[in-house]
Amino acid sequence: MALENLTAENFNEKVSSAPIAIIDFWAPWCGPCKSFAPIFEKVAAENPDILFGKVNTEEEQQIAAEFQIRSIPTIMVIKEGVIVFNQAGMLPEEALKDIIKQVRELDMDMVRAEIAKQQEQEGGAQ
Repeated sequence: MALENLTAENFNEKVSSAPIAIIDFWAPWCGPCKSFAPIFEKVAAENPDILFGKVNTEEEQQIAAEFQIRSIPTIMVIKEGVIVFNQAGMLPEEALKDIIKQVRELDMDMVRAEIAKQQEQEGGAQ
């Protein structure tokens, strides 16, 4: 996979077909976004099996609203359809690489079981 510009037209198809998707929510006027872009692009080139997507929040306001993006840059990681990481702010290269390592090692069966357990507890507390 490669670095992709994600839009309302291709977002669901691209993200759902990728085992791991790392999404950079950014805007052209955002200084930290511009500083983070070369880091994101370098790490993307080093991990061709992962979808690295960029969402321009100015042009794709619907996607930004759907994911409740309040601050940019925001980095979101989706593995097997589950958001497993979501953080506002620029990341140093080593931190992004560490997140990728951790996400690769995640046991998604355990993650789904934990989500189900939390939902069950929330449902029982009402």
